[in-house]
Amino acid sequence: MSTYPTNLAKPKQIRTALGFYRVMAIIAGIALLVLVTEMVMKYALDQTNFLTENWSYIHGFIYMVFAASVANLGVKLAWDFKRIVLNLLAGFVPIVPWIAEHRNTQEVNAILQRAYAA
Repeated sequence: MSTYPTNLAKPKQIRTALGFYRVMAIIAGIALLVLVTEMVMKYALDQTNFLTENWSYIHGFIYMVFAASVANLGVKLAWDFKRIVLNLLAGFVPIVPWIAEHRNTQEVNAILQRAYAA
């Protein structure tokens, strides 16, 4: 008898969603660090350049794609609403997207190991 939960998507779909999520978590984490740097440059150092004038829009777009990747992975793994929201909130604190990505990847890989073992 298989130990793979029946309420989850197929392993290949989960693996694809996980790959996209991992890429977006790394990019969102970098974009967030750049945003913090941009805010320091703009408000503390009173500098004006391309980064200070345009990065918040770029970061917003990157975060929206990150949010879509979290939602995609969450739906495929049947996460509850609280877990999806907590993963979305991870994108608001520098370095936390990378920590969340690492933990989620370990958990998903364990689920997929059970699926492939069955």
